[in-house]
Order: sequence, then structure tokens, then C-alpha cells
Amino acid sequence: MKHRGRHRRRRRGRALRASLAGTALALTAAATLISTSQAAGGGTPGALSSITSAGELRALQLRETLTDKAGLRTLTDEMGGGVGLDEVLGSANHAMRAEADCFSTEKDNLPVEPAAARAYCWEPGDAVDDRWVPRSVTTSRNNRVIASGWSHSGAADEGLARVAFVDASDPSNLRYRWVLLVVPTVGERGFEGLRARLGGMAWYEDKLIVTARGPRSRGGQDDSLYVFDLARFLRADVTDSEAIGRSGDGWSAHHYRYALPAVASYTPPTGGGCDPRDDDGVPCLGSLSLDRTSTPPSVVASERSRPGGERPGRVWRYALDFTADRTGLLTTTGRRSDVVATEAYETEASGVGGVLAHQGKWYVDQAAEERESRGTLWRQDKDGAEAAKCADGADEKPGVRSYGCWGRHTASLSYSPETDEVWTLTDPIPERVLYAVKLSDVDGTLD
Repeated sequence: MKHRGRHRRRRRGRALRASLAGTALALTAAATLISTSQAAGGGTPGALSSITSAGELRALQLRETLTDKAGLRTLTDEMGGGVGLDEVLGSANHAMRAEADCFSTEKDNLPVEPAAARAYCWEPGDAVDDRWVPRSVTTSRNNRVIASGWSHSGAADEGLARVAFVDASDPSNLRYRWVLLVVPTVGERGFEGLRARLGGMAWYEDKLIVTARGPRSRGGQDDSLYVFDLARFLRADVTDSEAIGRSGDGWSAHHYRYALPAVASYTPPTGGGCDPRDDDGVPCLGSLSLDRTSTPPSVVASERSRPGGERPGRVWRYALDFTADRTGLLTTTGRRSDVVATEAYETEASGVGGVLAHQGKWYVDQAAEERESRGTLWRQDKDGAEAAKCADGADEKPGVRSYGCWGRHTASLSYSPETDEVWTLTDPIPERVLYAVKLSDVDGTLD
């Protein structure tokens, strides 16, 4: 009850501050009008608020389940041995379009301030395929490979998840290959497709970590983290079948040549699902990204929330293990392999589509309440929040300057320190674009 009371007091305080600010602006008759709708990018979410109570932190705990190593080795051997990422990239059979070749509807979703350093669009068949929806993005350490997670929304293959591994070694000629995400199973079948809506993605060493929203259960939605081994792609020898797993005398991955098996999963220890309406319970996992500047390196996560909602959202981090046999897995404690959040905050930004942390600063991608409006990329810490301001008319409202300067329909954030690029992507048809913005430009345009 104290927790909910604090939320109500905070909202009353925000309302009073907003009222006083509005009065001051009216009295001074400022030449530049400022939008008062936070959802449209006008009002700031303020400072991050630390979560310190044991009960609230307990809601962020996860429990680790490892894939049986012996079973995975047997599966890999039966499929002819695992292959590396180089083989997958070497067989890339789809081409990205450069920004100049993107549709105008795609380019219209690029940010206004700061401008994108580079942008690409998917092959036309993927750009307009309404059965698959792009959800997440991450990059390799050297930024030569980009991974983008997509989820299936059609009835027949509901929830299947695939990843586009993009060879970005030549910035003028990006090519990609689709890989199906799978979960090893006990029995002759060998593996099944991961059926979950992807949300966020992080790449650390040879591990790919994704957030996955499962089907609704009696206790809510079953959200998990899955870890995949990038040194163990499985090659399917049956590519003309929709089957997943053993197919006759061979192996099939739903028409894909490669499948990537999960080596670990993390779920709430309570066994119940999350509920997006409950701000005191298990959060529904949203975005995920890697922070190399923390000690040890960590993944930061955000809670899914509705754009324009009043309920504070949560952002937090889990430490990554770096011991020889556990590199890329989450750090666990105790006999039951529990994972605890090492840092957690509340943010007043609603509709968080992506989050990343770098050198103690948190960058939060807030969606606009109105679907066709631009979002806002906030830089938040415990002292306050800042974001770029659009030039007059940039948000299609002449005479108004607002914080709604980020791209439209964005999902997921990923930072590559070698090139200083923040990557993100958009999801609707026909407005799908993958782009990067320099983090130094983001910081340089803050108001």
C-alpha cells in the first residue's frame, strides 16, 4: 500500500508542477510554445527513482534452467555437428536496401533530431510481409554483424521466432540470412520452435540473449529470457518442409537452413505469469540491451507499459557471468540458481520501447500516445531527464517545439561502442527501417 501511495503522491506532485509551469508560460507569453502532453513528447519524466524495498526487488528475480548439455551434444552430433556464425553469414541470401532505396514511408519514420548516421531497409518481400514483425536489434562487439529478432503473427505459425543475421562488414552492401530460434526437447524430435513474441535482445561474447513473451496463462503472461549459443548453429538438411525437428531421416527447421538452439532460460521463480496491470508484481519483460560499461558487464531490461499511462515503469539490470564455462549467462546466487537485479529504478516514462545504459546514464525510448506521432529518446538518471528539442514545425505542429523528435514506431535499442552507434528499428508495414544514430549526437542535442 505504501508503494501505491507513493505513486499517487508523485502524480499529484506532477500535476501541481505542470499547472504552475503552464501558468508561468502563459504569463510570460513565450514565443515558443511547448506541448504539455508527455505522450507527445512535451513533459519530461523527471528523475529515476531507486527501487530499494526487498519485496519490489524480489519481483524482479529470475530462476535459471540450463539445457541438458549431454542431450544438446547428442543433438548436435546427429545433425552433423554445429557450425559457426561465419558459415551463416557466408550463405546470406537476402540484401538490405540502402537509405536511398528505401520507400518514402520508411524514411519518414527516421528521427528528426538527431539525424540518423545511416539507415537501411529490408528486402521488399520482408518489408511488406505482415506475418512477420521485427521486434528487436543488437550488434556484435565490432559492429560487423547486426542481429534482428522477428516474431510470427499468423495463425498457422503463431509465435515462431526467427533472427536475421546481417553481415554489416561492408556498410554499402548489407546482406542477411534468416535463422529459426529453437528449444531442444527430450525425445526423438530433438527440438521445437521457440513460440514467443520477442521483445529485446543483447549480444555478449558468443551468447545471444532475448526476452520472449509466451502465451497467456491463468496467472498472466509467461515472460522469459532465453540464451542462445552463437557457436552452435544447427544445419537443417530438409529445407522443403514446414516441420520443426526430425523429419524422416533428416532434420527440418521450417524451411530455414539453420536453427539456433537455446542453452538456458530464465523465468520468475514464483511460477506465475506477469500482469501488465500490476505495478507491484512480476513485471512483463519489454526491451533488453547490453551495458559493457558496468562492472561486471550486465544486461538492462525494461517493463512493458501502455503509452500515455500514468503508472511508473521499471528499468533494471542483471549481472552477466564471465567465468570460462558460463560466459554470457546471467550471474546466479544460492542453490536454486536465482538471479537478482543488481540495480533497479522506476521511470515516469510510459510506453517504453527500448532501453540502454552507458556510463551510468539510462537512455529510454518512449513511444508517443498517438500512434502516428514521434517518440522521444530520454537520457535519465537520478538527477533528472533530458531529450532533444525539435525545431519549429518538425513535429508537424507549426510554432510548437516538443521533445517528440525520435523515430516513429521504434522498438529496442542497442549500443555499439566501437562505432558510437545506437541502433534501433521500426516495425509496421510499410514503414520498416533499421537505422543508427551516434550516441555523441544524442548527447550533443540534449536540451
